[in-house]
Amino acid sequence: MSVPFVPPQETPPVEGSTSSAHTEPPDRGVWEHPWLLMALVLVGSVAFAGFFAARIAGF
Repeated sequence: MSVPFVPPQETPPVEGSTSSAHTEPPDRGVWEHPWLLMALVLVGSVAFAGFFAARIAGF
């Protein structure tokens, strides 16, 4: 038996769906946006250091 010709613009028939092969990744919670957490840590560190710098400078 020969395989029937399928034009390049069409999808050949397959068993099952290809969408089941691409599962949605799980929600990573806080780690979904690590740049936001990093920015909060950086701003807090700069503010904390600023208080010490202001105290040393006599403000």
